[in-house]
Amino acid sequence: MIQVKLPKLIAHRGYPHRFPENSLAGFAAAIAAGARFIEVDVQLSADGVPVLFHDRTLARVSGQPGGVHEYSLQDLAKFHASERERFGEQFAQTPIARLNQLVELLTEMPQVGVFVELKRVSIEQFGAQRMAHQVLPLLMPLSGRCVVISFSLDALAAVRGQGWAAIGAVINDWSECNQAVVDELKPEYLFCRIAGLPSQGELVYPHGQVAVFATADPEEVRRLAQRGAQFVETDNIGALHDALAQQDSGA
Repeated sequence: MIQVKLPKLIAHRGYPHRFPENSLAGFAAAIAAGARFIEVDVQLSADGVPVLFHDRTLARVSGQPGGVHEYSLQDLAKFHASERERFGEQFAQTPIARLNQLVELLTEMPQVGVFVELKRVSIEQFGAQRMAHQVLPLLMPLSGRCVVISFSLDALAAVRGQGWAAIGAVINDWSECNQAVVDELKPEYLFCRIAGLPSQGELVYPHGQVAVFATADPEEVRRLAQRGAQFVETDNIGALHDALAQQDSGA
């Protein structure tokens, strides 16, 4: 019997099963738990500083009104990425991290690759060109192992136009990979939501590698491997990494 190679695991927003998402502590813990790839969300503050944040509003993660783009970096520094509804006061002092801080962390970890997602809310507020202009220079120390990804094809075109080598299109439904703009850009990676995959058949993207988000189920990871996925994102990197290793060792 031919053994199918398992997809590489990506720590989705760090280690959100145990830490606030997009926090430096979460990324460090994910890497310590075995992650060799991480995924991070980036938005711009009102004064154009890239910070690590997923949601359109600050409410869920920080308990504040409005969105990241409505506050200066100085104002955002007064808030926290604590996710109080999930963690109570455990991470009450966890700051909203800046992109340059993550780059500094990863500079000391050359074995780790990173997928940086440019969030649509910032692109809508500042434009694709400015978003790329603010983010790409900070990523230069990681250029050989950093892929810029986005739901926004305009942002990916801007990133490609500014000379970035590797990009990834993020889609909600597999049928979107047939868009003419996607075919024109030929991104090196295609990220698809697991609920948007076809029910059966191979997951083949002719221009690059396929990543699926997100699951913590080892059996699902193996099914995705059988269909050809090269990467799988997970919110619980430690448990999934260990479960797959135990299955492979026969434990």
